[in-house]
Amino acid sequence: MTSFRAFLAVSAPPLSSLSTTASFPTRPNSLPQRRLRKVGVKCSYAGAGISDDSRSATIDVVADIKNERIVVLGGSGFVGSAICKAAVSKGIEVISLSRSGRPTYSGSWVDQVNWIPGDVFYANWDEVLVGATAVVSTLGGFGSEEQMKRINGEANVVAVNAAKDFGIPKFILISVHDYNLPSFLLSSGYFTGKRKAESEVLSKYPSSGVVLRPGFIYGKRRVDGFELPLDLVGEPLERILSAVENFTKPLSSLPASDLILAPPVSVDDVAYAVINAVRDDDCFGVFTIEQIKEAAAKVKV
Repeated sequence: MTSFRAFLAVSAPPLSSLSTTASFPTRPNSLPQRRLRKVGVKCSYAGAGISDDSRSATIDVVADIKNERIVVLGGSGFVGSAICKAAVSKGIEVISLSRSGRPTYSGSWVDQVNWIPGDVFYANWDEVLVGATAVVSTLGGFGSEEQMKRINGEANVVAVNAAKDFGIPKFILISVHDYNLPSFLLSSGYFTGKRKAESEVLSKYPSSGVVLRPGFIYGKRRVDGFELPLDLVGEPLERILSAVENFTKPLSSLPASDLILAPPVSVDDVAYAVINAVRDDDCFGVFTIEQIKEAAAKVKV
């Protein structure tokens, strides 16, 4: 007969200070990513007819357990809120930084997110990034050329550098599919800003940076208190394009063909692909539409 008696003693020694560059102030002990837990286990063995020896010595086992905490930039937006919700459902601690702060709608997951109102250009990174294991940026938008370069490009560059300086081990960027557009259309502020942000992520995080390039993202989107059911269009369109994919592949080389042929992506798939990237230390690089769906499927099951 084999018997086990176990007791648990938890200790979490602080990590050593992380060195930083001159562009941001020094932040000691900012990354308690992993906590060492000492587990004491009493084991004894007794053969048939022999009494159990309760005086067995304790064996101390130190386990390295990773606790996830992510910062979502633009967490109250359409994509950002889906990421926050998915992360909460998977037991991940979530901090959101957005100009609007906490969303006006309610939900059990909403109460489990730390909503910080603020602008990425003027953020108090000591407050936002402390203890984070990954940063997820959903920053982006439309406007004038200068506005698009600023929000799609410069804002993300600021965030990447702040995260890198702070010692955050992973950065995940929600970018955009290029739709096979001709180069003169890709020179707009929207795309040049996105590609500038991508370049910053991949250069500062060559072995852990993740860039997701979805096309049209569908789901239930809230705008000024109203809910737009984008899934009523996106979901059936995704199914149709997936069904005829083998027939449309020869057309994919045509300029701008993906404006029609690129399948939409569920906002939930984007969110779960982010969760997969957060949890998988071997996940890095640029993810296409199909790869986003594949990554999401790993987390959904």
